[in-house]
Amino acid sequence: MNSPQAAAQPQVTSDPHGDERRQLRRDVSLSAVSAGLIAVAVSYAGPLLVVLEAARQGGLDERQTASWVWAVSVGAGLVCLFGSWLTRKPVMVAWSIPGAALLVTTLAEYSYSDVVGAFIVCGLACAVLGATGLVGKLLRATPRPITAAVLAGVLLPFALKVARAVAEQPVVAGGLVLGYLLGRRIQPRFAVILALVFGGILAVATGQSNPMSVELGLTLPVWTTPTFSLGALLGVALPLALVTVVGQDAPGLIAVHSSGYELSDRKLLGIDGVFSALFAPFGSHAISVAAVTAAIASSPEAHPDRSRRYIAGMSCGLFYLVGGFAATTIVSLFASIPAEMLTAVAGVALLSPLQAAVYDTMHEGEHHRSVTEAALLTLVVTASGVTILGLASAFWGLVAGLGAYAILRPRIRTAGAQQ
Repeated sequence: MNSPQAAAQPQVTSDPHGDERRQLRRDVSLSAVSAGLIAVAVSYAGPLLVVLEAARQGGLDERQTASWVWAVSVGAGLVCLFGSWLTRKPVMVAWSIPGAALLVTTLAEYSYSDVVGAFIVCGLACAVLGATGLVGKLLRATPRPITAAVLAGVLLPFALKVARAVAEQPVVAGGLVLGYLLGRRIQPRFAVILALVFGGILAVATGQSNPMSVELGLTLPVWTTPTFSLGALLGVALPLALVTVVGQDAPGLIAVHSSGYELSDRKLLGIDGVFSALFAPFGSHAISVAAVTAAIASSPEAHPDRSRRYIAGMSCGLFYLVGGFAATTIVSLFASIPAEMLTAVAGVALLSPLQAAVYDTMHEGEHHRSVTEAALLTLVVTASGVTILGLASAFWGLVAGLGAYAILRPRIRTAGAQQ
């Protein structure tokens, strides 16, 4: 029997949820929260402009455009927030930048409901490829210069449009480019933000932008019932999945691994694909692993203690959620900006990934040197913007590059044939 003293002892019970909350409060730091805020600011100052340009070229109205921003922001925010919380590591995802760039030239070719259907298929395809480990196999099977050339061909037209924007708006667009160059010299991480600040100040000063016209309000998503067509599946879903996996997920995974954090590639890519499909009816084109913002959240500037940097990922997710429900204000803000300024800032924001893609295109690596000729053909066809049989140029660029490499690459002789 228990003694009266033992019976009088208070029962100590463990509260795992309380322990987690206390640990979370201890780990929160101003530097980590600031890193999350900077990561979101970088995303909205640069990559989001590519989404807005795609929506403009595709003829979407303001509600559809705001819903697109809501979908990619909320979808990415939820993955960042809960992924970082559960893993205690900075899980950083965003929307596919090369995917949005691809849609600038393809969105108007199909009905929007068909495009939404292609978004769903793309998300499910990316989820399957990621969850089964096929992403790594496909990346190894396709020569790196050819996949890089697809990305370079998608991004190149944006860089070319910068010169035209400066010629048409030398003060605003030219000042923006100057701000970008100064940013690259002083602090490369914030070059796009500085460019946007320069351009915005000049646009207001010259009377080409009126901040008072910005609409304030809470954003509610717009549902679009998806339809499916073979042309959109081949012309949008297939190249969108390709450029997302190769141009966004692959560099993002490299950034994650180089930061020293071990995350499951299969789980991360699988979850990204599922969330892409779930938010597709509201406009989300593709949610993928982030590269630039991942570097921000996992850097020592976020926190000297690596085990506490997951707060940067969580704060990034929270700020994405805020930005998603303020999408109407964000879209209205950019609607008050001259089109040439948006074109210029989208172009300079993509210069860095374009440079990396061009470099990879022209370096054969472990492949035969003829792969660079095939990759150059891939770049030219993709950048041409040609559409054949309803299929976008990125698809034909990949086909042309693989076909050319199959012809140009010398056959490997067997030992018996050499004797």
